[in-house]
Amino acid sequence: MPTPYDIPEAPEVLDRREGPYGEVVLRRHGGLLQIIANGCFLMDTSDGRSERRLVDAALTALDERTAHPRVLIGGLGVGFSLAHAAGQSRWGGITVVEREPAIIEWHRAGPLTGLSARALADPRTKIVEADLVRYVNETSDTFDALCLDIDNGPDWTVTEDNEGLYSPAGLAACARVLKPGGVLAVWSAKPSPEFEGTLRNAGFRQVRTEEITVARGVPDVVHIGVRPG
Repeated sequence: MPTPYDIPEAPEVLDRREGPYGEVVLRRHGGLLQIIANGCFLMDTSDGRSERRLVDAALTALDERTAHPRVLIGGLGVGFSLAHAAGQSRWGGITVVEREPAIIEWHRAGPLTGLSARALADPRTKIVEADLVRYVNETSDTFDALCLDIDNGPDWTVTEDNEGLYSPAGLAACARVLKPGGVLAVWSAKPSPEFEGTLRNAGFRQVRTEEITVARGVPDVVHIGVRPG
């Protein structure tokens, strides 16, 4: 029979907000911090290898002749992608778009400060409070790389509004904010062959999927595509 030591302690809710897109919760479970949106687990501070690989895949796919490339990161989350990008001297600019004001606050003056304080203080870093779908359709700015990590993948979105981002029209908007030769990297909790086909049909080249080994279950992946020059 299990002992009391075998039973995980109950998660402790640190903050609960009703945001513009529903409920968002920050909780502590053991030594981990977790973000939950509308009852859907988004991410925690347990690892970060997938988020780091997302940034690395985009940087590796860029032409080495691209000087001081600028990256747009979709989703602040627990800050792994931002912190990793800020630790790489090659990036000339790092813009993070996050639609939940609570998540931004948790990083600036809350429990997630320890993960992102140095990156937020980096002069290359810019945080934009906005919906990414709207941002890529409306901004006049352009980037050398776009790293998307706002959902659990193209086939498992946090909200229905995000589904359009992975459609032909949504990928056209992503291509619009990319410079010629720019890289789109999309994190997913599982491979999506259908999304690979959508990327190719949307005009992206050098489309491929990189697997990231996880402790249990199906590997995480990063889908990669390059906007034609």
